Amino acid sequence: MINTNEIRNGMTIEFEGNIYVVLEFQHMKTAKAGAIMQTKLRNLRTGTIIYKNFNGGISIDTATVEKAQYQYLYANGDMHVFMNNDSYEQIELDKSRLEYELNFLTEGMVVNVMSYNEEILGLELPDKVILEIVETAGAARGNTASNATKEALTNTGYRLLVPLFIENGEKIVVSTATGKYDSRSK
Repeated sequence: MINTNEIRNGMTIEFEGNIYVVLEFQHMKTAKAGAIMQTKLRNLRTGTIIYKNFNGGISIDTATVEKAQYQYLYANGDMHVFMNNDSYEQIELDKSRLEYELNFLTEGMVVNVMSYNEEILGLELPDKVILEIVETAGAARGNTASNATKEALTNTGYRLLVPLFIENGEKIVVSTATGKYDSRSK
């Protein structure tokens, strides 16, 4: 248990039967109501984001979320198979729990699998991944405006906007947090 004054970004807490990670916090002090901790929390089970105010000085349960490195092996219908790099144990996660992550997963990629009391909460992707462009339109002649982009399709089936100079077969770096093009791969 921690005091609400000890809340920090990245901390995981158990609140109202759910597991949340603190995305943002702000300590507010008012003359009438006293100290209040304003927080932005993401539910690790559902992915929803809520805003919650906690009164100062109350206790909150912390949640110890374990992270283990797993390698993505393959898709088996709607199930996706991952292998623990230390114990070689394999787990299967349903496609419905990985909708956003599947845009960036490639076979052999190492990810962190988050779990709480043996319950698998989800994946933590690397900050940036390298994807290959499999389809993109050619640049339109005379389209030289600054930051001009075109749509491209990656080897994972993800569509995003890339600069005009990117061609089919090139590898690019994509931010998993924003889903946007970052740079060419070296």
